[in-house]
Amino acid sequence: MPRTVDLNCDMGESFGPWRMGEDDAVMPWITSANIACGFHAGDSETMRSTVALARNHGVAIGAHVGLPDLAGFGRREMAITPQQVHAFTLHQLGALEAFARVEGARVAHVKAHGALYHMVARETTLAVAFVRAVRDFDAALLLFGPAPSALAAASAQARIRFIAEGFVDRRYGNDGRLLARDIPGSVIDRVDDAVSQALTLLAPAWRHRSGDGSAVRIETLCLHGDRADAGSFAQAVREALQSADVRVQAPGAPAA
Repeated sequence: MPRTVDLNCDMGESFGPWRMGEDDAVMPWITSANIACGFHAGDSETMRSTVALARNHGVAIGAHVGLPDLAGFGRREMAITPQQVHAFTLHQLGALEAFARVEGARVAHVKAHGALYHMVARETTLAVAFVRAVRDFDAALLLFGPAPSALAAASAQARIRFIAEGFVDRRYGNDGRLLARDIPGSVIDRVDDAVSQALTLLAPAWRHRSGDGSAVRIETLCLHGDRADAGSFAQAVREALQSADVRVQAPGAPAA
């Protein structure tokens, strides 16, 4: 039986006259879209148009929840309380749900963005607040993130289905965490290298290089749409996975 994996991408990151990403070119090749909800990127018109684009391509819609930091694109850590995490997660979920409802679609998953992604992965109190907001909003939502992590543990405790994520276009350090973007070589530019990393992450023998080294089953692979060749890159990764007998589909989607 072929291995199945989701292919997700961060999208809807344009704001006003500022354009970012190749959403139109990438959308046909992915199965889940993480849509910015206006805090780290995106605006109301971009959110609605990205939801509609995902719906038209049959792509699962997810809320990409970030820190309130448009100037820093949500990549700068902030001093925030668990109560603030809970509140702004609910805020962003509600905003995306409104546009999804108008477009006849639904929000299927949640993923933290940038600095928040790393903060909820390592800090238990913030992870619990983030998961509690997801559960309070809709306990049926899937939660994308790194495993093992505080976020994965909090999701299990709250009985929220956690989807372990790997990155095809970012390199990992010896501790199993993503290398910081300011480190040379932290971003994978060549498609062949990205495909090789994807297949490594999907291999049954893959072990996370931190913690106790236990096996982690990666269920979704992330690629980024903010690169000059984003459309052709996404197409090449998708086609290479399929050539390797990997079925690409969103979590929970009916088998093709």
